[in-house]
Amino acid sequence: MAAFLLPAIVVYGVFMLYPLAKGVYLSFTDSLGGPVSNFVGVDQYKAMADQPDVGDALWHTVLYAAVVVVVQNAIGLLFANMLFRRPKVRKVLSVVLLTPTLISPVMAAFIWSYLFAPTGGINALLGTLGLGSLEHIWLGDPSTALYSVATVNIWMFAGYSCAIFLASYMNLPTELLDAAAVDGASGWRRFRSIEWPLLAPALTVNVTLSLIGSLKVFEFPLVLTNGGPAGATDTLTLLVYRNVFGGGKFAFGVAISVLLLVTVVVLSSATSSLLRLRERRV
Repeated sequence: MAAFLLPAIVVYGVFMLYPLAKGVYLSFTDSLGGPVSNFVGVDQYKAMADQPDVGDALWHTVLYAAVVVVVQNAIGLLFANMLFRRPKVRKVLSVVLLTPTLISPVMAAFIWSYLFAPTGGINALLGTLGLGSLEHIWLGDPSTALYSVATVNIWMFAGYSCAIFLASYMNLPTELLDAAAVDGASGWRRFRSIEWPLLAPALTVNVTLSLIGSLKVFEFPLVLTNGGPAGATDTLTLLVYRNVFGGGKFAFGVAISVLLLVTVVVLSSATSSLLRLRERRV
């Protein structure tokens, strides 16, 4: 048995564990990306704590993730509920909802950059509907830029959440649903008392996946705003990119990536543990 596992263990160690350990080590050096580096202890982390843009980027990352997780899963659950009750259109609409996932994130960001433009599709649609007062510079206003970027993320991956919830819906015990119908439970009462508790495993999977994915978001803020306006959409991944590949602060960028790793591990582990505890309770 060990002989069969050995190749996988070697590959995992070479391509996952070693780069991770090497990255953590480099965050304690003054490396510029070359072979020469000096151990400087926690100097990079001290410098990180002294720069407000890192704290701002951490807040933007967490806020972005919170918006995406809540809205994306709410939309996915809503569509899954609708498709479960409409088997005739289930296959067609399922394909439609999953279509955005076939587009690369960079291409999706470019498409939405035109839609969000001052003269783009969203403002044009609002003007056509007589809602010109709602027209806005979506990506140019610090108060709406981060939420606009999150909208693209939600649009692209809500279909994934829907598919996972729908799969869980399809496995609900029909006897229980039939008994509820006989007892007169329907609509919101049926959802709250029967469906929602039984969807707990799907909720755990969806929340965990969407949380990890949104915390690591890179393409959307890079293409849509490049961290602007005035740093309103700066995320930890953007800071890593700028420092490692363009800022001449390789070790500092690696230290930020370690902060991102810790953030992802802590938040995803805590969230998953709480949701697993909820599963056992229901």
